[in-house]
Amino acid sequence: MHAFLSSGFDPMTPDEKAFFKQLGARIASLRKSAAITQVQLAETLNVSQQTVASWEVGRRGVPVSTLPSLARALSINVESLIGEKTTPGKRGPAPQIQQKIEQLTRLPKAKQKLVMDMLDGVLAQASR
Repeated sequence: MHAFLSSGFDPMTPDEKAFFKQLGARIASLRKSAAITQVQLAETLNVSQQTVASWEVGRRGVPVSTLPSLARALSINVESLIGEKTTPGKRGPAPQIQQKIEQLTRLPKAKQKLVMDMLDGVLAQASR
């Protein structure tokens, strides 16, 4: 087995390499737009920061079993994460308000309370 691994054999096909490179770029872009660091994403997924970095450059493939958690962490559905087009009117990316709520849940409790207090104030004024 060791000779097989060190023989330079790469189990990924060129198409798979291209797919994981595109997926990695998508992960990095979504992570940055959500203002999440590699370390924060790694902690959420219970992997190392180096693993996230490897995914983002396409050096390692993201395990299929990780895709749902990764999509949730990035406030997107799995289909959009992997680059599949979704049909309008069907299940698609989360509405903007839902994405903001999911981002809010990742904030420290003190900041969550501050945002909730501001929302309560705005909603109270709107109902008058």
